[in-house]
Amino acid sequence: MKKIVLNSILFILLASASGIFTSCNKQGKVNSDSATQSTEISLPEKEILSNTILTAEEQAQLTPDSVLEILKQGNKEYTEDNLTVRNNSRRIREAALGQYPKAVIVSCLDSRVPVEDVFHRGIGDIFVARVAGNIVNSDILGSLEFACKVSGSKLVVVLGHEHCGAVKSAIDDVKLGNITTLLSKIRPAVALASKDFEGDKTSKNPEFVQKVCDDNVKLTIEEIRAKSPILKEMEEKGEIKIVGGTYHMETGQVDFF
Repeated sequence: MKKIVLNSILFILLASASGIFTSCNKQGKVNSDSATQSTEISLPEKEILSNTILTAEEQAQLTPDSVLEILKQGNKEYTEDNLTVRNNSRRIREAALGQYPKAVIVSCLDSRVPVEDVFHRGIGDIFVARVAGNIVNSDILGSLEFACKVSGSKLVVVLGHEHCGAVKSAIDDVKLGNITTLLSKIRPAVALASKDFEGDKTSKNPEFVQKVCDDNVKLTIEEIRAKSPILKEMEEKGEIKIVGGTYHMETGQVDFF
């Protein structure tokens, strides 16, 4: 028993240092190799999440609301550091046969927003479309339609985040190559936020940046409904739900709206 406890604690420390909570092989061992050392840690099988990749039948039984609750619970586990080790080797093999993810997330490009980890999901669980400023264009819309209409995802989440560099650049009206075109898609949110915001309306004001971030998510959702008749119809029929959320950098919490 002492060996198991010590091994578990050591694994958690190593995983925390490296940011890896999802790598283990079928025998329940974690290998950490470097140029100077090799460490092998054994874990009890009960500590390894061995659930299989979602099947088409299982996906069909999910509802948009149930998927949203799954993501909320996963985010709660993430913020509380209540993470489960996943058998990635097994999931990789199973995912090769097909995929039936529960949801699709439109996230910012920002490297500080690890989408799968934020919702405590693994391989085959969610689609992720990443683009600076979590905006949509025809390619992103096509990807969302594929995720929902073709592959059966039940939920679309537009995920903004605190301290977004793209939002700050849009507020500052930055002009630089193709970035100019991208930022033009965020500028409507700057204009909307400016209408009823009292205070400093610059990128140096965190409250204004957050207001623009939230409005940008809301406008992106409106654009999805306006420019994708497929997704709009699916939502009206109750087949999918389109929601927004903001990721808070300091806590890891996602506030849905």
